[in-house]
Amino acid sequence: MRKLERKDLWSLEEYAEKRTAFRGQVMAHKKNRNLQIGPHMRLLFEDRLSMQYQVQEMLRAERIFEAESIQDELNTYNALIPGGRNWKATMLIEFEDIAERQQALKKLMGIEDKTWVQVAGHDPVYAIADEDMARENADKTSAVHFLRFELTLVMVRALQAGADLNAGVSHANYNYSVAPVAGALRASLLADLD
Repeated sequence: MRKLERKDLWSLEEYAEKRTAFRGQVMAHKKNRNLQIGPHMRLLFEDRLSMQYQVQEMLRAERIFEAESIQDELNTYNALIPGGRNWKATMLIEFEDIAERQQALKKLMGIEDKTWVQVAGHDPVYAIADEDMARENADKTSAVHFLRFELTLVMVRALQAGADLNAGVSHANYNYSVAPVAGALRASLLADLD
């Protein structure tokens, strides 16, 4: 998937005019890239469109217009665009109650490394997590992690030929799976693959 370049972005003024319509387009797109695993974890699979939205929103919020600063944002968010044989996802651990969330994050240390996808007939592919920086300390994990699932060419071809896709988490304190991943989400994920 092609990375974002400066020419792909709107100026702050242009974005102000297009923001409402673009936001609606992106939110509709994201609905097909959202996987709930159990009651408290969600994977938001990122792609070029979702990252364009993130960059545009960061430029708007921070009022960034200098070329070097724009390139810094592109470099940061381009890292979350899939590369043709992988998926990249933002993992969210969600608890409405703050005290409950704080307790859960203590019990869920290492959960990012226990999150997987599996192509039928193949071993699970565990996430490579938080390549940019550590998101857990000695006491608790973070509620947000960035994951990469690296597939083999054989797995990609199997998916393209119709093999089932499953996903899940195999953590001692959180063990859920989705089998199979189907419908619009599956179609959207397959579109990320070469």
